[in-house]
Amino acid sequence: MRRRILGFTAALVLAVLGTAVPAASAAVPAVTGPECIADQVGKVEYDSGTGLYTCIGGAHDGEPIT
Repeated sequence: MRRRILGFTAALVLAVLGTAVPAASAAVPAVTGPECIADQVGKVEYDSGTGLYTCIGGAHDGEPIT
């Protein structure tokens, strides 16, 4: 009986986490590379600390690149 409850609880937690992760990543405002450099001021740089590309300068300064 305890294994069934434990298994059900684990499945429920994984289901909740599985639905929360895509929603969280979709909520992050992000721009594309061409949008970043469109104003001729911004440039795309790779941040090795985070492993992400980021727009530096211009209208989208500091925003992650998708």
